[in-house]
Amino acid sequence: MPPDQAALADRLRDIEAVTDAALSRLDEPAMLAELLERVKNVLGADTATVLLLDRAAGVLAATAAQGIEEEVLQGVRVPVGTGFAGHIAATRRPLILDRVDHSTVRNPLLVDRRLRSMLGVPLLAGGEVIGVLHVGSVTGRQFGPDDVELLQLAAERAALAVHSMMAQDDRMAAAALHRSLLPARLPEVPGADLAARYVTGSGNVGGDWYDVFALPTGELGIVIGDVAGSGLPAAVIMGRMRSALRAYVLETSDPGDALRRLDRKIQYFEPDAMATVLYGVYQPESGRMRVSSAGHLSPVIAVPGEQPAPADIDVDLPIGVADDPPRTATAVDIRPGGLLCFYTDGLVERRDQPLDQGIARLCAAIAGVMTTSATGTAGSVPVAEEACAGIMRSLVGNAPARDDVAVLTLHRQN
Repeated sequence: MPPDQAALADRLRDIEAVTDAALSRLDEPAMLAELLERVKNVLGADTATVLLLDRAAGVLAATAAQGIEEEVLQGVRVPVGTGFAGHIAATRRPLILDRVDHSTVRNPLLVDRRLRSMLGVPLLAGGEVIGVLHVGSVTGRQFGPDDVELLQLAAERAALAVHSMMAQDDRMAAAALHRSLLPARLPEVPGADLAARYVTGSGNVGGDWYDVFALPTGELGIVIGDVAGSGLPAAVIMGRMRSALRAYVLETSDPGDALRRLDRKIQYFEPDAMATVLYGVYQPESGRMRVSSAGHLSPVIAVPGEQPAPADIDVDLPIGVADDPPRTATAVDIRPGGLLCFYTDGLVERRDQPLDQGIARLCAAIAGVMTTSATGTAGSVPVAEEACAGIMRSLVGNAPARDDVAVLTLHRQN
C-alpha cells in the first residue's frame, strides 16, 4: 500500500477508535474513562484529562483523568482565563504547548508529572463552553494539526457524554431535593381535611412547591409558590425560600409582613431570583384565612350552593422584582362545607388557551366535586382528597404535564 494510502488508513482507524458505536453503549462516566484511554493511546500521549466548567465559580474542575488521576483525586480547579486549560476555555480555541513549566501552566501537578508537551481543546455543547479536554506527553512528543483535528473529534464525543451526564445529575439532584422538601404528611386540623398533589413536568423539575404547618397559635400556615426557572438552580432557591419563610412566620403573625421579609432576604442573597408566593394563615375555629399573595394566582373558593370562583384577594408584586413593595393581607371566610383550592400555574396554563379558560376548567372540576359531596355520593373519601383527585383527573388527565403542577385543597367540614 502506498505511504499516503497507508497513512490515510491509519487515520481512519484512529478516528474509529474514538467514535465507534461501542462507546454509546456505556454509561456516561464509563464512556468518559474509556474515551480518555483511547485518546491517550491514539495520540501516543501519557495523560488525558477532562475539566468541566463551574459557571458560578468561574473555574474548571478536573472531572475525569487517565495517566494523571491525581488531578481528579485532589480536586484540581483552574480559573477561566489563567493557565493552560483556563486559556483554552476563555479563547474557545485549541492550544499546543511545547514547554510545560510554571510559566505556562497553573496546575503544579502537570509539572510534577514531568510533562514536556501538551495539547488541549475546548468542550462545546450548544455553542457554549462546558469544559476542556487536554492530553500530555512526558517524551516531548510534538503535537500537530492532525492531532488537533483528532482531539477535537474526541472532544465532540466527550461533550455529548458530559452534557448528558450533567443534565442527568441535575435532574436527579433536583428531584431528590424537591421530594425532601415537600411535607411528608399533612397536619391534622380540627374540623378540616387537607389533600395535596405534586407532579413533575415533562421537562426538568421546576421550582413549584407547597407547604403546610401548624403554628404555635394553633392556626395553620399554608404556602404555595413557584420559583422562575427549572432544574437544580430553581429547586435550590425553592428550598431556601421555603426554609426562610418557615423562620419568618414564627416572628410575625401578619402574612404580608412574612412575605416582605422573605422578599428582602431573597433580593439580598439571591438577587437574580424571582418567584410568586402565596401565604395564608387559617383559623380552624372561625374558618377565616388571612392571605397574602406575592404575584401568585388567587385560590379558588367553593361554598355549598354557589359556583366556585377565584377568591377576591389583593395580589401584590412577585418576590424579587421591586425594592420593598407594599405587602397586604386579605381575609377570606370559608363557610362550613366550603373548600379552598391553592395551585400553581402549571395546572391551568396551556400554550394554546387563555389563562381564564384554564381557571374556568378548574372551577368546573371543583363544582362537580362539591355537587357529589352535597348529594352524599362521594362515599367515605374526604372532600379535600376527592377534590384533588377530581382536579387532577379533569385538568391533567392521561397526558404528561408540560410544567410542574402543585395543588393543595382545604375543606372546612360541617
